[in-house]
Amino acid sequence: MSLVLDSAAQDLLFREARTANTFTDEPVTEEQVQAIYDLVKYGPTAFNQTPLRITLVRSPEARERLVKHMAEGNQPKTSTAPLVAILSADNEFHEEIPALFPAFPQAKDLFFAERPVREQSAVLNAALQAAYFIIGIRAAGLAAGPMTGLDFAGVQKEFLDADHTPLMVVNIGKPGEDAWYPRGPRLAYDEVITTV
Repeated sequence: MSLVLDSAAQDLLFREARTANTFTDEPVTEEQVQAIYDLVKYGPTAFNQTPLRITLVRSPEARERLVKHMAEGNQPKTSTAPLVAILSADNEFHEEIPALFPAFPQAKDLFFAERPVREQSAVLNAALQAAYFIIGIRAAGLAAGPMTGLDFAGVQKEFLDADHTPLMVVNIGKPGEDAWYPRGPRLAYDEVITTV
């Protein structure tokens, strides 16, 4: 085996982990979310930017407001998950670059002065961070149910502002009964990897 990570951890994070579609009613605590974030915040991004913003939907009123913007097939999952997170990209992330990338604080104005450039970078790097967040959820012994079947404009209007682009909604909790669909196939190494 060429990996340093032990087999059990590999299973937890990748091989056995799948998107959960049902959850138990065991709550997801603030301490668990804090531990997840404190782990995954170290994942690499360009210029150490951190455009990902996470809105935790905990109150019944907020949950009801969110569910109406989910695709019909996703509404039951979002209604019953112990915790739901809206992941978005902060298009004004560049304001933090001088503090987060002190080796080159000028990057804020040199590379990100124009809004379209910022938006493109925010979505790419927040998507990287979203993937780290999902792996962090798995590392906490929880399951994630990331979904993009939603009314993005509706979610933005209901929960965010013009400076935040919604990326996905993630249901979080302990997997419930019949939580998994069958494992989907994956491409083989030689279908993906090219050496030049």
